[in-house]
Amino acid sequence: MKKLLVLSLVFACLTGEARNLPDSVVMTVAGKQVPLAEFVFMAKKNGEVNLADRKSLENYVELYKNFKLKVTDAETAGMDKTKEFTDELEGYRAQLTSSYLSDKDGEEAAVRVEYERLGEVMELSHILFRLPEHTVSKDTVAVYEKALKAYQRIKGGEDIAAVGRELKEEDPENTGYEYTRCLLPMQTIKAFENAVYSMQPGELSMPVRTTLGFHIIKLLSRKPNPGMRHVAHVLIPFQKDSVTRSESETLALADEVYKKAQNGADFGELAQEYSSDGASARKGGELPWFGVGEMVEPFEKAAFALTTPGELSQPVKTRFGYHIIKLIGKSGIPSFEEKKKSWSKIMAQGERNFEYYQAFDERLKKEYGYKFYPEAYTELVALCNDNFPTDKEFYEKAKDMNKTLFHLADTDFPQSEFAYYIQRCPFSTKTYAGDFMQEVYDLFIRDIVTTAERKNLETKHPEFTHLMQEYRDGILLFNISNRQVWSKPAAEQPELEKIWSKPAAEQTTLEEEWVKQLNKEYPVTINWKLLKKLKK
Repeated sequence: MKKLLVLSLVFACLTGEARNLPDSVVMTVAGKQVPLAEFVFMAKKNGEVNLADRKSLENYVELYKNFKLKVTDAETAGMDKTKEFTDELEGYRAQLTSSYLSDKDGEEAAVRVEYERLGEVMELSHILFRLPEHTVSKDTVAVYEKALKAYQRIKGGEDIAAVGRELKEEDPENTGYEYTRCLLPMQTIKAFENAVYSMQPGELSMPVRTTLGFHIIKLLSRKPNPGMRHVAHVLIPFQKDSVTRSESETLALADEVYKKAQNGADFGELAQEYSSDGASARKGGELPWFGVGEMVEPFEKAAFALTTPGELSQPVKTRFGYHIIKLIGKSGIPSFEEKKKSWSKIMAQGERNFEYYQAFDERLKKEYGYKFYPEAYTELVALCNDNFPTDKEFYEKAKDMNKTLFHLADTDFPQSEFAYYIQRCPFSTKTYAGDFMQEVYDLFIRDIVTTAERKNLETKHPEFTHLMQEYRDGILLFNISNRQVWSKPAAEQPELEKIWSKPAAEQTTLEEEWVKQLNKEYPVTINWKLLKKLKK
């Protein structure tokens, strides 16, 4: 009798309007409140729920109540206290947080800048005047002047290749020269790439500073990117012992193979029989798709000259031997979506991350009231004339400098705090002190704004809390459902047989029996007064 009374009271709570609930609470389950915002958020995620329709609302209330009852059952069983649960939840939180600490539009725009450059192939020569590591400001002058002299010589009519080779011979440790047949975006240091893609054919750059040193660049040509090629080949190699087979004999054999292919012999079988490129020979001579700059020049030139699938090249000489090339297919440059994923990953982790996260950094700086004081920064940079920023001497001079460097997140940050940040963080060594200082400063700002944003995620983005709650409850629901329904122990099979032995009209599922028991076990209160307002 007492049990029946308790059950009737619970039932009354389920069906009646709750007078004791605040207007922001939809229901309480086992004493835990479900906020209106959470309820509505989840309903909107369910595309089949119409909160303005009485029947749809009532059905959803029943579903959500039972969902929360199952989660409560999981909590009672201690499933929310296990290491596996907390690890999975924290992993999701980290993943979700990272999605808020970014600007997807800005990141995509940064990648698109690179992609637009993919339409052209740059041919160039350049001379590098290296800066040693930990170079202070005054030590760069001599290197810059050396680069400027080379620039003036080339500008005066001397050939860049001749000047570059001469200077490299004189000082091979600190000077380099290189001819680049095909430069594409994302293949070199960002500052170097920016300089190249800003130039026109025949133009000579003033000294361009990168983390490697100073560069003199001459752009030789800008050509349309011809796209990708898919070919098969047979490689007749040069013999190491020319006595065994001379070059003319190697060419004769290549001609023989070429004629067999022309006369209809199976190209794959020819590759297996004659080609010394074992990896491709096993695949009928087939090579992976490639673009410009990925193969040796004679091979690439011959492959891109083929226009029709099935077309053969005459024997092509490279340093490896003679190649007979068969065109399988061709395409244009990869789509933006194809490049976006791989390039985004590179830009997010490498030296390009500043441009990748620039939009995010700038947005947060504006939101948190960033104000920069250039005079204070200039004073710090002046110390780089004699000391590298990571030197103890630098910190000794900067630790008592307390002019405001910048204002951010309602806080004034003095020069000394930035100097301390430099000392305590293990940054990679950069070449030039001024560049290093700027990079560390940008990282300092990013650290501060992201820390502020992490603290304010729930306040600024209410859906963050709902998503975390949804994921948490989802894990518990899965685990408890697996225990109670999907993997019911064999010892409980008699109970199942009892259920299934009933007439068909009276049969219930194991889950239905579980839900009935939960409704008996845990008190639930529904705020129908508030819910009815949702229909208006």
